[in-house]
Amino acid sequence: MERKYIPLSVPNLKGRELEYVTNAVETEWVSTGGPYVNQFEEKIAEYVNVKGAVSCQNGTSGLHIALQVCGVTKNDEVIVPALTFIAAVNPVKYIGAEPIFMDCDDSLTIDADKLLEFCNNECKFIDGKLINNKTQKHIKAVVVVHVFGNMTDMEKIMDVADKFNLKIIEDATEAIGTYYTTGKYKNLYAGTIGTVGVYSFNGNKIITTGGGGMIVSNNEGLLKESKHLTTQAKSDELYYTHDEIGYNYRMTNLQAALGLAQLEQLEKFIEIKKDNYDLYKEKINEIPGLSILDFKDNIRSNHWFYSLKCDNEYSMSGDEVINYLADKKVQSRPIWGLINEQKPYIENQSYKIEKAKYYIEHIVNIPCSSNLTKEDLLYVVECLKNPQL
Repeated sequence: MERKYIPLSVPNLKGRELEYVTNAVETEWVSTGGPYVNQFEEKIAEYVNVKGAVSCQNGTSGLHIALQVCGVTKNDEVIVPALTFIAAVNPVKYIGAEPIFMDCDDSLTIDADKLLEFCNNECKFIDGKLINNKTQKHIKAVVVVHVFGNMTDMEKIMDVADKFNLKIIEDATEAIGTYYTTGKYKNLYAGTIGTVGVYSFNGNKIITTGGGGMIVSNNEGLLKESKHLTTQAKSDELYYTHDEIGYNYRMTNLQAALGLAQLEQLEKFIEIKKDNYDLYKEKINEIPGLSILDFKDNIRSNHWFYSLKCDNEYSMSGDEVINYLADKKVQSRPIWGLINEQKPYIENQSYKIEKAKYYIEHIVNIPCSSNLTKEDLLYVVECLKNPQL
């Protein structure tokens, strides 16, 4: 019998998705109006325990709005990770600002120690503004990305923010459901600690609306402004009066219906993904030259993506593993190319990018869907254990 294809990360739509979406269609509320949008916003805010949430078309649009409501403007600068998906950085350019690239630590998230070092040694703090010595521009914000469901060191990040009057935008697009279990921010979710947080519901995320995102905050003023901007900045909806440039970023009722059903299953998905992660780790860490990267021990991670680390001791490089698994009908992928090395950003400032260069050579993401079967998982392990298979 021919071996089935094992995808990297696909949706799990076994809840009430069809029921809710069918209801949206039958009631003809399919666009940005409709009750599911408000319900989904309310349920997300309730789940992560914030004052409010504003839906949007995707995580990228959410980050664009987050930067804008945090006061980032043309000619400002924003510190961003070098190791991330480019969608975390492009919105900085949408605003007309410039990114400064920072290295990662061993959790693959932004290196908070290097961030502090950069602010102390490469900048001046004058009249409440962090000024870049090299460009003389105002560094107004930091975008932190909670990579693969891990969590940035938010205690250190927020200390830096307080010291240098920086806005913190949490790209939690990969980390809905992740929260601290100890420390200063115990029980606080990824996306809820900084100034503004953003989630994504892309098709490969732990819960999906097909496309879609959510902006969250405990600052009611920022939430109000976010809602205003995502709905074309109408100051009078009846007479179509607009008081600034807005955006058509509102989530549709169809998407929200799907999202509401997905959110009902999130905790179950996290449990499944943790069990699969634990089994992967047990089996793969026995293979010389291979290991599964840990999640931090002070968080409850959503275990979105699993990072296979290929050391020199292993018989194949990361790229060779990807090609080999593809031949075995197993989808895998490399970690992203460094953003500071991409053509649009090659001239932008970066600071001591070291670990990120190592990890892009050694990390491969392997199948992690919440509907991955044990048989599928063990087949992936067997392929890695016996490359000649």
